[in-house]
Amino acid sequence: MPTLQQWLSEYGESHQNVTNKTIHWICVPAIFFSIVGFLYSIKLPFEITGHRVNVALIAFVLIIFYYFLLSKSLWIGMLLFGTICLLVCHLIELHFFMPLWAFSLLIFIAAWIGQFYGHKIEGKKPSFFKDLQFLLIGPAWLMSFIYRRLGISL
Repeated sequence: MPTLQQWLSEYGESHQNVTNKTIHWICVPAIFFSIVGFLYSIKLPFEITGHRVNVALIAFVLIIFYYFLLSKSLWIGMLLFGTICLLVCHLIELHFFMPLWAFSLLIFIAAWIGQFYGHKIEGKKPSFFKDLQFLLIGPAWLMSFIYRRLGISL
């Protein structure tokens, strides 16, 4: 498995344009959230401590483990971001005027339109066309900038 730095460097190659980077700061977290929303909407037929288990919780554990394997520090930021996504999904499900899956679909479509527009400006194809793992590297790439800004090593 490539190292985190190798993944981030390769991902960064097709994300040099300032406009494309800005679009990614909006669209990558939105896509991540929308996928969490889709998976959160799929309920499983059992409960843990009175809470209905959903597919997002299981996927979240697996994804955090993947991030842990990539970086012994970056996974903490991804854990925090993922937890916030799960909590927002819970709140939307309880209080929003439309179903979570429908809201997630709107965000997903809008964010992918933004992503493809950004890559048109960049003049390069999205990285996930080469390897689907880049769908998980995109959020880590953004988190790595936050870590650098805070002086936290990866």
